[in-house]
Amino acid sequence: MKKTVSKSPRTRQPVPQNHQPVRTSFASAALRQAIMDNLYFVQGRVRRTATRNDWYMAVAQTVRDRIVHRWMRTIETYMENKDKSVSYLSAEFLIGPQLGSNLISLGIYDEVKNAVDRLGQNLDELLEHEEEPGLGNGGLGRLAACFLESLASLEVLGVGYGIRYEFGIFDQEIRKGWQVEVTDKWLRLGNPWEIPRPEIAFLVGFGGHTEHSSDHQGRYTVRWIPQRVVKGVACDMTVPGYKVNTVNLLRLWKSEATESFDFQAFNVGDYYKAVEDKVSSENISKVLYPNDESIHGKRLRLEQQYFFVSCSLQDMIRVHLNRGNELQDFHKRYAVQLNDTHPSIAVAELMRLLVDDYAIDWDVAWDVTRKTFAYTNHTLLPEALEKWPLPLFSSLLPRHLEIIFEINRRFLEDVRTRFSADDGRVARLSLIEESGEKFVRMANLACVGSHAINGVAALHTELLKRDVLSDFYELFPEKFLNVTNGVTPRRWLLLSNPRLSQHITQAIGTRWIRDMESHLPKLERFVNDKEFCEEWQSIKRENKTRLASIMRHRTGLVVNPDSMFDIQVKRLHEYKRQHLNALHVVTLYNRIKQNPNMDVVPRTVIFAGKAAPGYFMAKLIIKLINSIAEVINNDPDVGGRLKVVFLPDFNVKNAQSVYPAADLSEQISTAGKEASGTGNMKFSMNGALTIGTLDGANIEIREAVGEENFFLFGLTADNVQKLKKQGYHPMQYVEENGELRAVLELIKNGGFSPKEPNLFQPLIDSLLYHDEYMLMADYESYISCQDEVDKAYRDRERWTRMSILNVARIGRFSSDRSIRDYAKKIWGLKPVKIEVKESSLR
Repeated sequence: MKKTVSKSPRTRQPVPQNHQPVRTSFASAALRQAIMDNLYFVQGRVRRTATRNDWYMAVAQTVRDRIVHRWMRTIETYMENKDKSVSYLSAEFLIGPQLGSNLISLGIYDEVKNAVDRLGQNLDELLEHEEEPGLGNGGLGRLAACFLESLASLEVLGVGYGIRYEFGIFDQEIRKGWQVEVTDKWLRLGNPWEIPRPEIAFLVGFGGHTEHSSDHQGRYTVRWIPQRVVKGVACDMTVPGYKVNTVNLLRLWKSEATESFDFQAFNVGDYYKAVEDKVSSENISKVLYPNDESIHGKRLRLEQQYFFVSCSLQDMIRVHLNRGNELQDFHKRYAVQLNDTHPSIAVAELMRLLVDDYAIDWDVAWDVTRKTFAYTNHTLLPEALEKWPLPLFSSLLPRHLEIIFEINRRFLEDVRTRFSADDGRVARLSLIEESGEKFVRMANLACVGSHAINGVAALHTELLKRDVLSDFYELFPEKFLNVTNGVTPRRWLLLSNPRLSQHITQAIGTRWIRDMESHLPKLERFVNDKEFCEEWQSIKRENKTRLASIMRHRTGLVVNPDSMFDIQVKRLHEYKRQHLNALHVVTLYNRIKQNPNMDVVPRTVIFAGKAAPGYFMAKLIIKLINSIAEVINNDPDVGGRLKVVFLPDFNVKNAQSVYPAADLSEQISTAGKEASGTGNMKFSMNGALTIGTLDGANIEIREAVGEENFFLFGLTADNVQKLKKQGYHPMQYVEENGELRAVLELIKNGGFSPKEPNLFQPLIDSLLYHDEYMLMADYESYISCQDEVDKAYRDRERWTRMSILNVARIGRFSSDRSIRDYAKKIWGLKPVKIEVKESSLR
């Protein structure tokens, strides 16, 4: 690439014509000038010495200036009026790389690309260079990020609150087929999107004891004297809306010691003690999701949750009072959404702040608290409904335990009034589990302390009402409602799949980007348009070729882009059933071995996803997939007709190449286990067809796209429950199905692990004698459905038509629709227009 050479490393570019404001203008000349200014004055580099990271930082800082300009006006508008806003509390925000999405939001992607090109750089290389922020893990964090983007795009004022993790969950490497966790040092080169706010800091206590007394008016008071205090410091990131002036805030909390250095200890030679408090305090925001198998891990996890919740609520109260409001009206200015059970300690913390720190009467404080919070449940797995051992909770948060006891006492009095003779119901509803070891039930606390409880897919919400939270539903039916999840089309289509986005825009215009539900259906009239369909196919093949190149670079494996790309990418968990997919792969392999000349549809089966470090069975499934790949990919009888790839370190950046390339989306969790899923939406939005069970949002996706455009298999949630009640015997299914028996025997006898024949015995034993997630019961239906997939894929016109219809009918699964539902049904919020003078922008 030819680079522009300046006469002198200090020579500056000419001032842009018309004197456009260099820090705010979208004009190409102003953008170039701003990039050069940031390279020189902020990065301290000249062209000759600038690294790729310097160029990336200079471009990012240039874009950030233009966002900050709008952000300041958003803040001014918020402070000037009395509008209610939402605070979204989440333990994770999987926001993904920011440069590309921010260029899309500002509508200056082409302008910046042109400016970067003119400076002799390559925007694609700078985008690839950007680190993935280690602030989230899976669907929960990605959903939170989509929601923040949609809030801003819909001009709804909101703040996301979380933790500024120094290290992400981990980077995943595959060594000899096994997952190896490597430290995610995402901040090692700096974060140009972050604005530290050291002046916005709050003290957070842990441990200690409480003192009970009466004040001079005879009022009962409690004083908490913590054993240890840490400081939470705000670090801000901006969230711009798509082509609007609204810029919302993601405020993340970094933990620090109140005193970083003990000079006295240092002077007497105790060098470790001199920094001990600094080290222990900073551990709180050190890493995302510490392994909580040990009591120390559990303690750190609870510390993290309380730390960010306390900082966030103190910050909200600070802003609320600065706006001239009374605390009794807190719920009139703030709607606070609890993203799953992780932040549910907020219920007790807001009560503590109102009652202890601001001397508000208990009944008034409780009324404010319940009207402030709403709770989103994201799971049907009992183990994911957090509960904390009472001794641990008491030692860490003694005052909060007292408050929870009092909430529970009053709550259970009401329960006994309504259900006087039902001790079992009282025990189930209690905030404290007392059968055996005692626990604090965080989901119960969230249910009692919130005015709304929502599931995230229609089936999920019904199962919450019927099973998981049935006692709360009988008690508070008016609290329960459904808000199906959604994903933002700006990242998952406009940024990830630009050629398809352009193809859609050329056909139906641009309005679909902001209103998918109303405008994408217009694509249906093109399903029989030959030219349109051929371009659709060409785009898919180009995306597959791009992913094939990435996989070759990352794994060394060469795949055929004309094969069917059959993809399953998600967190590794037995209920998500990646091993059922693996059983299908081995079934295909056995068929080819039995008849090497058989006519098969070429397939490339692609897996990606991380297993929790302490989850043995999930890590064994990763090893199985890689062992199967090693055999199949090198078997001459297969001849490249079947390939298996495990793409390591799945994250948002990788996902932006994966979803657009998929032909088939594997959504095969056991019915009744997946709350919603959002990967299913991203795949369909990019034209992939789904093979799946009636689980989570699959049900609604199938209803939307049409039964004929969805490959359905397997038991329903009711079937699963019924089968388990009457007695499920997985071995029976194995005995009755020769193909299944042959597959399991090949794995069991070391067919994919000849040097360690018993390597996969724990997995096989689990399937044969327990099979919690019903793989054996669903195997035959799954294999038959995959045969139907093959037949459909052979008919290129039919497959293309089904692909177009999936995109045309996926509009309701935009996160814009989800946020409209939350704003209307739960938060009571309306859009607020942010005005920015045009003269200050150009």
